[in-house]
Amino acid sequence: MRGATAAPARPERALAVERGRRVLRMEREAIAGVEARLGDEFAAAVELIAASHGRVIVAGVGKSGLIGRKIAATLTSTGTPAAFLHPTESVHGDLGIVGADDVAILISKSGESSELLPLLEHLKRLGVKVIALTGERGSTLARQADVPLDAWVKEEACPHDLAPTTSTTAALALGDALAVALLEEKGFRREDFARIHPGGSLGRRLLTRVRDVMVADALPLLTEDATMREAVVMLAERRGIAIIVDPAGAVSGVVTAGDLTRLMERMDDVFTVPVREVMTRSPKVGEVDELGSAVVYRMERHGIMAMPVVDEDRRVVGVVHLHDLLRAGVA
Repeated sequence: MRGATAAPARPERALAVERGRRVLRMEREAIAGVEARLGDEFAAAVELIAASHGRVIVAGVGKSGLIGRKIAATLTSTGTPAAFLHPTESVHGDLGIVGADDVAILISKSGESSELLPLLEHLKRLGVKVIALTGERGSTLARQADVPLDAWVKEEACPHDLAPTTSTTAALALGDALAVALLEEKGFRREDFARIHPGGSLGRRLLTRVRDVMVADALPLLTEDATMREAVVMLAERRGIAIIVDPAGAVSGVVTAGDLTRLMERMDDVFTVPVREVMTRSPKVGEVDELGSAVVYRMERHGIMAMPVVDEDRRVVGVVHLHDLLRAGVA
């Protein structure tokens, strides 16, 4: 039977792929340009927002408005309360959401948007500090803002240099940069992120603690004087782990099915061997209030299927199994 010959690529498909690559290349270069020009004004914007006791008000028109909504959402979800304000609606009552302690981010490629400049005047009159995110440093918006951020791009990816493409990508990237820089400036932690993202798989992964998943009853505990015969029973009945504790109940080692297998490869009579000669000393342990996702990371990194859970004095209070953590959706 003659081998099948691959069908030649259709020319129009190759052209579509090249057009897509050109757009991605132009947007990558636009972001690289914004990155290269990033300087003290960006730091001033971060400081201004971090020092504010109010919210961040984000505004823009058209595609810039859509980018503004995303920036406001990203700021809010990373610990910096923000709200989007439509420039047109602002002068018809919505300006009431703005307080003197707020900071505004106004987005406009040209910096001359006829809908945005009236809002700029009202914000300045209210004493609100303004950060301009614009592609024209000499524009009215940039000149009247307290901090102008340079979002200039050479051209749009649109072949007519009209449809907002590279400019909106650059503005969005600058907004993300502000949000993440503020996150780090404020010391926003995983726990803080979990608190405001309680829903869905992300919430489960960030909110689940070891105490929520660990087994706390009928723990597989043995003393160092126990024999491997007793350990084998524990391994069979307690899902593959025996935890060795000292007289105070603190963990001193663990014996796993892997330890038993390696012992059996070396000698025939394994049952009389003391567990202290086989156990892994100073084993990896979890803490009751530790995030389940952090424990999963350590267990997968070290190839551990079950782990002792200890209190602040290293006394064993439970055992956590990788399968239970995965079943709980924390990975």
